[in-house]
Formats: sequence, structure tokens, C-alpha cells
Amino acid sequence: MSVRAGGPLGRAVAEDAPVFVISVAAELAGMHAQTLRQYDRLGLVSPGRTPGGGRRYSPRDVALLREVQRLSQEDGVNLAGIKRIIDLESQVEALQARVHELLAELQHSENRRMAAEAAVPAAYRADLVPHRRPSSALVVWRPGGGR
Repeated sequence: MSVRAGGPLGRAVAEDAPVFVISVAAELAGMHAQTLRQYDRLGLVSPGRTPGGGRRYSPRDVALLREVQRLSQEDGVNLAGIKRIIDLESQVEALQARVHELLAELQHSENRRMAAEAAVPAAYRADLVPHRRPSSALVVWRPGGGR
């Protein structure tokens, strides 16, 4: 969660905190409030809700509204295309987050493996021989090199 300074009353505001009523969000995004309602109905932007059902927009929602407006006006993308772009970007973000989680798990596993390997005395590690294929041979190991 990122936090922005300079929110309402000069306090830090989380990017996803639902703090703006629809009229304020519309003004911040440079749109009409009815446009925000339409975008909500289409699923382009999903603001938080008060217990009474009123919409509350976060700074992230306002940034998304501005991006919707830019894609529509400057790039000529229709609303269905914008919805698809937003959905794909959300999927990419979720996949990137999952990759980071998996990399962290992999690093943790590697650290544990290295710690376990370091716990085995060097003399024993030198005597270990990887077994490559199934065999019925019996291997006898004697401490001290078999003297």
C-alpha cells in the first residue's frame, strides 16, 4: 500500500483509501459526476461504498479516471477497449505480485538448503557420492577411508 502526503487536511492518505465523494472525484478527474456513475456501472472504476450506498473514490480511483479519459480522448479507445486494457493491466499486476511471492519463497528455500548444507561437516561432504541409477549393489563405507 502506498501513501501520499498532502491528502485531506494535510494528512497522509493511502492510495486505495475511499475518501472522495463523487462530486470531488469528478472535479479532480475533470469529468462530470454522471460520467463517473456510468463508468461505475460499466465496471471501469469501482469506488468504495458507504453503508448507505454512497460512492467514495480513492486517489487510485481518480488516477484511473484520468487514465480512462486520456485513453478515450487522446488515443480514441472506446469504453469496451478501455475496460479490456484495465482488466489486462490488473492481471499483469496480479501476476507480477505472484512472481515476486514465488521468488521470495524460492530464495527462502535456497537459504534453508544452504544453511542445512553448511551444517554438515566438510569431511562428510567430501565422502558423499551422488547415486545416479538404481542398482542392487551393496556399498560398504568405513570411517577413515576403509583401512
